[in-house]
Amino acid sequence: MEAVRGVTFEVQQGEMVAITGPSGCGKTTLLNVLSGLDRPSAGHVDIEGVSIGGLNDDVLTRLRGSRLGFVFQAFNLHPVLSALENVELPLLLSSTPPADVRATARRALHDVGLADRVDHLPAMLSGGQQQRVAVARAIVHRPSIVLCDEPTGNLDTKTSGEVLDLMEDLCASEGMTFLIVTHDESIAARCHRTLRMVDGRFLVAVGREEE
Repeated sequence: MEAVRGVTFEVQQGEMVAITGPSGCGKTTLLNVLSGLDRPSAGHVDIEGVSIGGLNDDVLTRLRGSRLGFVFQAFNLHPVLSALENVELPLLLSSTPPADVRATARRALHDVGLADRVDHLPAMLSGGQQQRVAVARAIVHRPSIVLCDEPTGNLDTKTSGEVLDLMEDLCASEGMTFLIVTHDESIAARCHRTLRMVDGRFLVAVGREEE
């Protein structure tokens, strides 16, 4: 059975695009294909003009580390590392000069409103604060595209709104692109357009101006 089939779309720089649909329709698989974690049996994925299908694992890892960011519903923070150390991880795996790593990570935490929580372990933070650390980790290396899999699924309404505010600001100020898998129609309504999936295929895209 094909998890994703006949999917063709483009996302422009600085767009926030929601991907919605019932559980099991292929949304997460699509994110995995776009990031190169899963290889499609047909078709291709281009990121800023680079076709990732023919890249070996080392080159693909470097591309993910420089051009992609990831935000997950479950936060995926390392429990024994502080907020600052969690955010430093992508920089340690990139070409960032070691002398700049700590200051760059501190700036990212400042950007998400956690300048006073840099030394806190994840267990010492609220769910909203942990997700803000996850967002800081995703954007610290200033990626072109941030892939988000139910990023507000564990958050209350107020905190979800604050995380979306931050993503909108990054779109406007940094030109970052966000692809957001979500079941929450209120989240989708804040995106520039929505791609609805059913059985591995897209239905008609819906833009904010059309709703």
